[in-house]
This record gives sequence, structure tokens and C-alpha cells, in this order.
Amino acid sequence: MVLKELSQRGLVFDVTDKERLGNLLTNSSISFYCGFDPTAASLHAGSLIPLSLMRHLARAGHKPIALVGGATGMVGDPSGKSEERKLLDEETLQENVVEIRKQLEQLLGGSVVMVNNVDWMRSVGILNFLRDVGKYMTVNYMMSKESVRSRLTNREQGISYTEFSYMLLQAYDFVELAQSRQCLLQVGGSDQWGNITSGIELQRKLGRDPIYGLVGPLLTTASGTKFGKTIAGTSVWLDRNMTSPYQFYQYWINIEDADVERYLKMFTVVALEEIEEVVKQQVADPGQRLGQQRLAREVTAWVHGEAASSAAEEASRILFGARITSETPVEVLELLAEETPTTEVARAMLQGGLAIIDALVTTGLVSSKAAARRLLSQGGVYVNNERSAQADRRITLEDVAGGLMVVLRAGKKNYHLLRLR
Repeated sequence: MVLKELSQRGLVFDVTDKERLGNLLTNSSISFYCGFDPTAASLHAGSLIPLSLMRHLARAGHKPIALVGGATGMVGDPSGKSEERKLLDEETLQENVVEIRKQLEQLLGGSVVMVNNVDWMRSVGILNFLRDVGKYMTVNYMMSKESVRSRLTNREQGISYTEFSYMLLQAYDFVELAQSRQCLLQVGGSDQWGNITSGIELQRKLGRDPIYGLVGPLLTTASGTKFGKTIAGTSVWLDRNMTSPYQFYQYWINIEDADVERYLKMFTVVALEEIEEVVKQQVADPGQRLGQQRLAREVTAWVHGEAASSAAEEASRILFGARITSETPVEVLELLAEETPTTEVARAMLQGGLAIIDALVTTGLVSSKAAARRLLSQGGVYVNNERSAQADRRITLEDVAGGLMVVLRAGKKNYHLLRLR
């Protein structure tokens, strides 16, 4: 049943020994793992595919192990790469390990077991590794894997011996976890299929009990662009300091209609029957974007927490014209400040009242006082998203939302914050 639901959610691209693994997942509780190399200080949206696999398996009663590759990260995985990765210095690598561990613990909860392959690889000498692992894996077998074969056909780039050996290191990880933690399953993205099956092959050649592999798809959007990339081509990171909760929320709210059902199934734990109802509402009235709203809310809550998700949702409404009041939560205003140009003003300035024309010019929303008067007369000026058409209007402390700031808007989308200091 577990494997069936994963398939229904579109999370299964390929699986080894489907029948036996299906029975194991349905009738027992097993340990499974996924590896994450610390090549950056944060995971990104693409990582949510294997993380979703882990999340659903854990909810079904299986025991997750998250491996942060302190050892393999020093080598670099050639899978899915057209050229050699840049090797990181050890200090940067360790900093990345710490940050990614924090993310994994937050995303997978307290039940996840964290391991680092440097703990067992540091004691393995090169001669022992070649004797105990290398002799079981033929070069012919390794060259048949897509991650290696695709690089071998590139005469200019090729593949270094360092990256060529990566497959052996990951195979050894799987065998080590099978022995030390009775881990029977490795999951990952489809680009990891060659590495995962190499571990299964090494286990078989060592004469040990079978282990299994399960991979999810690598995604492109309905329009053919790479999943997890913004329009500008930058990655959508899971670290709030690299992609803010608001920007993260916006990525999902702007998903194309054709991708909504698929992503709701893959990246949330909402019941399939409920997703079906959401999709029906979406089809009936696409303009409401109810599917995107549910998707953005659920995924942002998973990655950044309920409070950040709610704040991002409210900030999104404000930047699309929702009214701002003294009751608007501070968290929402702080999130707005991360996304909107801001000018600090002294409290005393608002005690006496700041002329709205001066405020518009000072913030750069208009180029001159004449332009400010013209825009006011046209009804294009808003204070806290309420239209203000009077040229003698003054901004006072009564306009300050949440005790922090006043939101000015010129036209439909040009926002600027006045923040008290």
C-alpha cells in the first residue's frame, strides 16, 4: 500500500525488486536512508523530491536516516553534471555540513537519525578500500552507468578519476549502513539510480542479504523549464537567508495551473481525495488560484513553519492590495521589510505629521512634488493600501502599522516602507 500511494503521488520513477520491496514496506517497519552532499550551505527546491519520499515513508512508520556526505562531498558526485564540480575547502565543507544537518532535522522531525559518512570513511585507507571494495566492481560495470557514460562521451570535459570513484564511495555507504544500522532501502532522485544500484550490486557480491533502491523523478515544469529555478534562473533555496519565506511562497503561488495537481501530490501530505477536491475547485475557477494558494501554504509551512507560511501569505495579500491596520502582525511587516525598499524616519517627524508629498519625493516613489500632486489627484497614491487623494494629507503616528511602519504605494505595484527608528 505504501509503494502504491507513493506511485499515485508521482514520487516513484524506478524501483528495484518492486514486489519484494512493496511487501516489506507494507508488512514491516524498515530503516531507509537518503544522502545529501554539502556542496552548498543549503538544500534547494529540487531536494524536496527525495525529502518528500522520506517524509511519506516516515509517516508510514518506517525509520529515516539522513546522511550528510562529509566524505563524498570532498569528491563530488558527477551525476547530472556536464562538467567537474569545484572542490570545496574543508572549512567550507564543514560549515555546509552543519547547516544542512539543521535543515534536515527541521524538515524530517525528531525521528530522523543523522549520520555523516566521514565517520566511517576517515579510517579506511586507500589500499584497504581498493582491496575490499574496488575488486568487486568492474570498470565495465561502472562505465555502463549513465552518470559516467555521459561524461565519457564529452571529449573536452571527460571525467576525473576522483569523480569516477564517487560511485564506489556511495556504494560503500549503503553497504555500511545496511550492516551497522540494518538499513534496507536507499531513496533519492533518478540521477542517483546508478549510485544506488551500485550499492545493491556491492552488497550482492559480498554475499549479504538483499537491499533495495527507490528513486523519484527529476522534474521540469509544464512549460519545460527546470523545476526549482526562478524566472531569473536562480535556485530556490530552503534557507530563509538565501531565499526568504516570502520569495519561497511566491515561487509556489506562481506555479502554472498545469503543474498544481502534480505538485500538490508530490510535495504535500494532503490526502489524495482532498487534493482531488482542490483541483476541481481550481478547474471551476482558475482565476482564484485556490490550488496554488493551498500548495504555497502547505510547502512553505513544511519548510519554514506555520508562522512563516501565514506571514508570507498575508504579506503576499498586502503586496496585492489588501488593507493594512494597526492589527497587522509584526511578523508580516518584518517580512514586507525584507522584500520592499525602506526608509527610516524619526518618530518625532511623524508626531508633527509628515506631508505626504514630501514622503513620496523622499522615498523616490515620484521624481518631484509636481509629480506627487499629479499622482494624488489621479488617485494613484495609497497609505497602508488605502487611497489618499488629498495633497494636504499628513502621515502621523496614527498611520503606523504594528508600531513599526507605514506602507506607501504609488500606482499598482510600487511600494515603499517608512520605518520608525
